Amino acid sequence: MTVLPHAVISGAINSAIVNAAAALADGDDSTDVTADVTDAMTGEMSAAMRWLTANAGRIIFLLVVAFAAWAVTRVLGRLLRKALDRTSIPSASIFVNIMRVLVWAFAVSTVLQPVFGINPTSLMTALGVGGIAVSLGLKDTIANVIGGFTMMFGNVIQPGDRVTVAGTTGVVKDITWRQTVVRERNGNEMVIPNAVMNSASLAKLDPSNECLVTVPFTAKGGGDADAIAARIVDAVQRATDERGLALPGSTPVVKFTGFSPYGIEGQVLVFAADGVLHSTVRDCAARAIAGADFLEQRAAVGA
Repeated sequence: MTVLPHAVISGAINSAIVNAAAALADGDDSTDVTADVTDAMTGEMSAAMRWLTANAGRIIFLLVVAFAAWAVTRVLGRLLRKALDRTSIPSASIFVNIMRVLVWAFAVSTVLQPVFGINPTSLMTALGVGGIAVSLGLKDTIANVIGGFTMMFGNVIQPGDRVTVAGTTGVVKDITWRQTVVRERNGNEMVIPNAVMNSASLAKLDPSNECLVTVPFTAKGGGDADAIAARIVDAVQRATDERGLALPGSTPVVKFTGFSPYGIEGQVLVFAADGVLHSTVRDCAARAIAGADFLEQRAAVGA
């Protein structure tokens, strides 16, 4: 393929302009100088047009292959996601990304010889020799890719699972070819390499356990435990429902855990809604029962 760099055309035109300026400085006729510049520009434009005409087929072929690769990746991406949704394999973006890499790699190998005059076999041989050195430099990336496949095909986790790993607790948002994205309740998205996910201790949480918030209290001794529990449930339920903090359909639970010199020890169990911080629910529940006459306040102040 004959290449006519833009720099060559621009250089020729610039040279003609410089010569014209020098001719004007020497006192030459401006009409002749203008004609020289026009001829130079016309010649370069003619050369560019000849180049485009000679390589029009290759340019069109390149554009057609690029468009076809783009269209195929979009169609296959949708079909792949639908197919994964009907299987036990999680519909994570790692599979779609690998499909895209394969399609574009095939498209590039298709245009190498006819458009750029590069033999794909020779290129693959060169890449194979250099692949050893590259693989050493990309060992962490390779470990992440393998870790992602291990989690996917082993059905260890999938998007939507609630997990605790590497000190992070949240919902798995996505698993890519390199990392797993875990969204915490406070909105932060933690990016954890797949190699860490595959080697660190990982806990899959039941949704009811992950959203559970506990608020301890001490009730006065001698009171009716059932009546105290009912009043606490009613107060906390109304407070959390008004602010939309509790998990829809859930009801607070009161558990009495023992006795102390101050009275009966217990806990209020509240189930936080998705996206609500545990601290917000805990604060709301504590405020709801703070002024109750059945609570022993001396336990809180250490009197």
